[in-house]
Amino acid sequence: MIEFKLPSLGADMDEGTLLSWSVAPGDAVKRGQVVAVVDTSKAAVDVEIWHDGRVGELLVQPGSKVPVGTVLATVLEPGEVAAPPAVAPAKPVAATAPVATAAPVSAAPQLAQPEQAPAGRRPVSPSARKRARELGIDPDSVRGTGVQGAVTLADVEAAARTPPVPATGVATAAPPTTPAAVPDRQKEMRKAIAAAMSRSKREIPHYYLSEKIPMQVALTWLQQRNEGLPITERILPAVLLLKAVAIALRRTPELNGFYLDGQFQASPAVHAGVAISLRGGGLVAPAIHDVGDKPLAQLMRELADLVKRARAGSLRSSEMSDPTITVTNLGDQGAETVFGVIYPPQVALVGFGSIVVRPWVQDGEVRALPVVNATLAADHRASDGHRGALFLVELRDVLQRPQSLADACTAPATNQGAQT
Repeated sequence: MIEFKLPSLGADMDEGTLLSWSVAPGDAVKRGQVVAVVDTSKAAVDVEIWHDGRVGELLVQPGSKVPVGTVLATVLEPGEVAAPPAVAPAKPVAATAPVATAAPVSAAPQLAQPEQAPAGRRPVSPSARKRARELGIDPDSVRGTGVQGAVTLADVEAAARTPPVPATGVATAAPPTTPAAVPDRQKEMRKAIAAAMSRSKREIPHYYLSEKIPMQVALTWLQQRNEGLPITERILPAVLLLKAVAIALRRTPELNGFYLDGQFQASPAVHAGVAISLRGGGLVAPAIHDVGDKPLAQLMRELADLVKRARAGSLRSSEMSDPTITVTNLGDQGAETVFGVIYPPQVALVGFGSIVVRPWVQDGEVRALPVVNATLAADHRASDGHRGALFLVELRDVLQRPQSLADACTAPATNQGAQT
């Protein structure tokens, strides 16, 4: 039997609130399937399961706030049969004693009691909202059966199968959104981010490096590639920089992975966490998986989709827990240089500022060229300044060969050349 536990969806998450289940006892589940929606301080996240099997028991009710690591459900492995519920042996009763009628006792474990959902949250789960858009249904018109009247995926599916019935009697209005709701959520997000960053600066021995990289060759190539293409198919410089980071990490794999249990664990693939600012404040850094193995056009589509879903509060648990390195790009904000704070348990963060025209000496002449400041924040327990400098040099060199980014795929990371 497998215990399905609430996963950690980032270093700034200690607990979460179960919003809804997407499965029921007895349902077959596949690896990667979304089985629940959990609310964190940043977003409602679709939580995936990483085992094939059949749902045994759901141990936590929607609305319950539980710590990371809490067993939410049991899952039977393929071929496994659920054990029959244990029945306590009857105790002998004296003939002269009066016999009391006992209430039936359920063998199933008691579900955690739901807590009050935060005020002002729109009571529609992300999966339900997405399905409603696909079916052309207004989620506000669907009767919710979840906690606090939340509309679940099952409610939307039921509404699609049932023709609308004219309402009789007085309809109950949904509770109005309070003005304090959004600031309160922003406050919780800021607290979570501050806690994670304070832990990072307290526990991780940071070192910082920077490199000015000329971008004339890369931008000229990108402009030629985008000519004649519709806006929806054009590649942004941010995608070129993201792919360049993944390719450069081949030379310094000790910057890509996690520091856990007192040692560095390299990742065989680059899952780049992309820092995304949220409307109204705050940020998240969900992952784009296997960045080095994907063509630029696919990365552009995935980045656009990730930004859209992050700002709509609809992310997947693997996107929140899998980043092996974080990339932050403040170019569109006007900042020329950014020195980031490492997001534990990762060991590095790469930052890019605005691409600006600056005097640059090339072939013995001073020219006006577009230049970007690339920075690296790295963990001294996993690497040192020499290795970090090699990464930035490789990053600069890769960006002078932009055509290679369109064709390159990263090889599995190794520790070759890593210093201990």
